[in-house]
Amino acid sequence: MVSNLKPWEVLSTKYIHEWVRVDTCRVNGKIIEPIMFEFGTWVTIVALTKRKEVILIKQYRHGAKKVLLEFPGGGAHQDETPLEAARRELLEETGYTSDTFIQTGIVSPNPASHNNQAISFLALDVEKVNDQNLDDTEEIEVYLKPLAETIEWIKSGGLLQSLHVSSFFFSLSHLGYIK
Repeated sequence: MVSNLKPWEVLSTKYIHEWVRVDTCRVNGKIIEPIMFEFGTWVTIVALTKRKEVILIKQYRHGAKKVLLEFPGGGAHQDETPLEAARRELLEETGYTSDTFIQTGIVSPNPASHNNQAISFLALDVEKVNDQNLDDTEEIEVYLKPLAETIEWIKSGGLLQSLHVSSFFFSLSHLGYIK
């Protein structure tokens, strides 16, 4: 399929925060100034115990101004692979780990304003091996929910984090629940 679409002409770039920039662009002869967020890679982990319980975490999310239940995850450090970040985040936030991590999908959080990717992992047969090791600003509670209940909870709109919904979709596909 041939397309005549071209990238916008960037006339200038100004950083207003270390990871927030404003580009001045020419589009169809008009000048616009989109705000862009420059984040590193994010990871989300759908972790299942041997008893098919899903590991969930509850924490406050300031953007929503709510305490939300979601999957473990976070940002990869600059020197980490996504897999290393997934292993670290799961262990730090929950105390659980696994020998089996499977990359199940990659999405863009919002290609209109974000430059990064979110990578989804499925961790199988996870076991609790440690206490949580949280950052100074993290307050996280760990919950286990049977997989069947988790599916119904997400179908009913209980999971608000859209990137986590996509991670769950990828995991269900990998597990054969979705063909």
